[in-house]
Amino acid sequence: MSNTKDKTKNSFGAKVLHGNLLYTLISIAVGFLVGAILLQAAGISAGEAYGKLITGVFGKPKFIVWAIVYASPIILTGLSVAFSFQTGVFNIGAEGQYVVGTLAACIVGVFLKVPAIIHVPLCLIAAAVAGGIWSMIVAVLKVKRGINEVLSFIMFNWIAYYLSNYVVNIPAVHKEGGGEATKDILESAMMLVKSESLQDVLGSGASYNIFVAVIAAIVIAFILNRTTLGYKLKAVGFNRHAAEYGGINSNREIMTAMSISGALAGMGGACQLMGMGMRISQFSSQEGFGFQGITVALIGSTNPIGCIFAGLFYGAMKYGGTKLSLVNAPAEIVNIIMGTIVFFIAIAHVFKRLLLDHAGKKKAKSEGGTK
Repeated sequence: MSNTKDKTKNSFGAKVLHGNLLYTLISIAVGFLVGAILLQAAGISAGEAYGKLITGVFGKPKFIVWAIVYASPIILTGLSVAFSFQTGVFNIGAEGQYVVGTLAACIVGVFLKVPAIIHVPLCLIAAAVAGGIWSMIVAVLKVKRGINEVLSFIMFNWIAYYLSNYVVNIPAVHKEGGGEATKDILESAMMLVKSESLQDVLGSGASYNIFVAVIAAIVIAFILNRTTLGYKLKAVGFNRHAAEYGGINSNREIMTAMSISGALAGMGGACQLMGMGMRISQFSSQEGFGFQGITVALIGSTNPIGCIFAGLFYGAMKYGGTKLSLVNAPAEIVNIIMGTIVFFIAIAHVFKRLLLDHAGKKKAKSEGGTK
């Protein structure tokens, strides 16, 4: 009986050490520790700042709702990056795909007059198609001409940036007397909760966009783990040459993965527009949703379901960070914390190696003592 318990305990411990969750939690703890040290060095109480960060998210139901609203587009851009990782492609272009997705959803949302039950899905589809095509162009350049996708994605991010600013200032799209922004999308294209009784509890910012993000994550998880397409994509990601030897057309799978990845980022742009912004303003700098998606994908270990929780965590940090000014703490501390987390996740293999070596030595010593 004792041996069975020991084996179960050792098996559980081995799973924990070989998995990613432990190292992600360690990285998060280190991130907050670094943030606390910097706050104390600046003469700001870390306890007070973190307390405001927590109450700024969980203090009221409407705060939680706003954190979820902030998280929804980041979950989708995180999914976009995570999905492309499965085929060994680094999608650093989620920012551009997000922007063109926002543009497509805005144009459909402003000019198409149909019932909400049709309008909302059409905006999402338009955004997904725009983001997918934007990423597909880079995929074609990579597959047909051998052009490095990282360089192409970076250039396409800037092309999307200036394209958005150009469209915002087209007279037919531009809002008259409304500053440097487009017209508001029609009410039928908005994903806001319209029930007054729910708004009284959840706040006026309550939106349905989180459901789009969660459903997308579940669908992507199903595709990757339960379909032939998912098997092919992961096979190409593990070893492209072995996949080709097994009869898989790696070029086609890469193009498919990059298109789906772009579609997810485009939907993230639509969710931000339809559930929060309602219009597109002229950019003075890149918004960063695509780059934040990289952080979410890394924290979520490029797992679709993990991206949901990582996105909610990031959304909570992003929204809670807006309340830090109340205790004279800079909101930028959130970026420092998140950056530190990503850094330590990137070197998590070092922690894993050290812990596995320690566990191996402990096991060997225990077995030697038993003998």
